[in-house]
Amino acid sequence: MNRRFILRAAGALVAGAALAVAAPLAASAHVRIDPTTATPGGYSYISFRVPTESATASTVGLTIQLPTGTPFTSVSYQAVPGWTAKVTTGTLPKPVTIGGTSVTTAPTSVTFAATDGGIPPGQFGVFTLSLGAVPDTGKVMLPATQTYSDGSVVKWDQPTPASGEEPEHPAPTLYIDDAPPAGDSSAVTVSPAPDAAAAASDHSGLDAAALTVGFAGLVVGAAGLVVAVVALTRKKPVS
Repeated sequence: MNRRFILRAAGALVAGAALAVAAPLAASAHVRIDPTTATPGGYSYISFRVPTESATASTVGLTIQLPTGTPFTSVSYQAVPGWTAKVTTGTLPKPVTIGGTSVTTAPTSVTFAATDGGIPPGQFGVFTLSLGAVPDTGKVMLPATQTYSDGSVVKWDQPTPASGEEPEHPAPTLYIDDAPPAGDSSAVTVSPAPDAAAAASDHSGLDAAALTVGFAGLVVGAAGLVVAVVALTRKKPVS
């Protein structure tokens, strides 16, 4: 077999595989919520997609801060195997009138803690909350604190400006009356909360776009291999 053609085939296949792997990783970078708009007054679920960006440490903790100026009065979480979860309720800075009732306490944070190794490098986890009632306001930030097994902490708490230019550590943001700014890739659309099984199914995989691009990369690599093999078979043997 001709060594040059074999190398070309291998190179094409490696390039396609690299594209297939890189696209989903790029799409899952940073802590994001999926979906990111909601309707005031209803109950919605939000899934936090948490990738481990460290090459040497696992994600072992996640704390999600909830708004206190425009609070959610009801917060629950979907159980995650290998993790514990706790909803913390606190006193609001000032009373808030919701549905004609003065509310002085509300859920202020949700903390997930790993009990079985956490999320290893190169993987991501999904943590789903049910939130309600959705406040009638422009938007609410849901800052997240990610803790690694080596003790390092990453705070996802920076607001995305109106220009849509993403900061280094964007805070997951739920848009209600406001429209997400152009270019805000942390924003996705929130739907009414279904049952737990449906929620798990909806958020069990990578973004469809990432999978599509990844599949395209595999196709490119396979095509390169086919072209090289055909060229090799057509090459006349040396007498």
